[in-house]
Amino acid sequence: MIDMGIDRSMLKEIGKSSIEELFSDVPTEVRVDRLDLPRGMSEMETIGQLRSMLKSNVTADDCPCFCGGGAYHHFIPSAVKAIVSRSEFCTSYTPYQAEISQGMLQALFEYQSFIAELTGLDAVNSSNYDGATALGEAATMCFRLNGKSKFLVPAAMSWEKKSVLKNYAWGPGIEIVQYGFDMNTGQLDLEDLRSKLSKDVGGVYIEVPNFLGVIDSHAPSIKEELKDAALVVGVNPISLGVLRPPGDYGADIVIGEGQVLGSPMNFGGPLLGLFATRQEHVRKMPGRVIGLTKDVEGNRAFCMTLQTREQHIRRSKATSNICTNEALMAVAAATYLATVGREGLRTIAEINIGKAKRLMSAIGELDGFVSPVFEAHHFNEFVMKPIIRPEKLNKLLLRSGIIGGLPIEEHVPHLSGHMLLATTEMHTKEDHDKLLSALAEVM
Repeated sequence: MIDMGIDRSMLKEIGKSSIEELFSDVPTEVRVDRLDLPRGMSEMETIGQLRSMLKSNVTADDCPCFCGGGAYHHFIPSAVKAIVSRSEFCTSYTPYQAEISQGMLQALFEYQSFIAELTGLDAVNSSNYDGATALGEAATMCFRLNGKSKFLVPAAMSWEKKSVLKNYAWGPGIEIVQYGFDMNTGQLDLEDLRSKLSKDVGGVYIEVPNFLGVIDSHAPSIKEELKDAALVVGVNPISLGVLRPPGDYGADIVIGEGQVLGSPMNFGGPLLGLFATRQEHVRKMPGRVIGLTKDVEGNRAFCMTLQTREQHIRRSKATSNICTNEALMAVAAATYLATVGREGLRTIAEINIGKAKRLMSAIGELDGFVSPVFEAHHFNEFVMKPIIRPEKLNKLLLRSGIIGGLPIEEHVPHLSGHMLLATTEMHTKEDHDKLLSALAEVM
């Protein structure tokens, strides 16, 4: 070890005469003389260098972004950032001491209430890491509900969700079985799903809208097909401003990605896993639930009603050991929903549907482009097939100041050469025109 200008007074304070003595417990054979690092810089120099490096980034605020597939660029009211930035809320940790965390607990209680109303279910946890882990937790919860070891999922689903689900399923020995989709409509293949509904299927997962952006018309009747299996529905919560709540058509569990509710994309995180279920299943649900009660003086008070992590209860009784909450994101979601309100959410959903419909029709009029690929109702994204490979197209679009869509072959191998495009209320007519002009130039 080399003494690199360590403050001698610090060594003296701890009773050491040198760096060598401080690290004497580290075996000589594993020590290094020095790290291959540049010289230290002042705070001002460091900030200057970081700003210089960050100038090369292109964000959705700098140019229109049409990449969806799980995280989306939505408008976030200023009130959201103002509230979540307050010191009382600025943490993602569980409010263990209820007596000094009443504000956070109330905010999370309101979050649960909002999501319960949106999904049409009775109980909501607060909360999960993201939509992918919420799916993993849903699969293991289905196994706890009925002891059946098969879990059916759509083949048209993001590879990230499939990967996380596989990890969750490995421990309890859950078998993941994929069912297909209709190549004309993009909706689930009902006959294929029926053929895989054996007596050992414990749960079936559907998405509305699905990964292909399609609003599946089969969803309201799926529960009738399942018999004893639990129905898990994945949602985009903004779509519930106009779509029927899954609880109304028999969903036992509703999950989703809550990033769209007041959280920026931030290079893919932090995200927010939504998780709701029926009252009769609440004790099998992972995470924890905030409840409303009264204190010893009869005043309204909030507390953690259910705490099902292994650090809270006996490990053998825990429903999960990896469900640390995203409290700050949940507060953001509650603030967002309270700010836009019922009618505002409906308006945002309608705008998203309208923009997607107009954009996919306009692209379909361009020579060499197939858009939309699927004859169905879409929410805010759709699949199109460009005249060139999606990866090459995205490079060309970036030169025109446009962040393109998501190549989906890696997610859905059957759709080689296809691209998923997303549009939201953030896109103006000028943004759409810019994209259409850039696509036309590809010809």
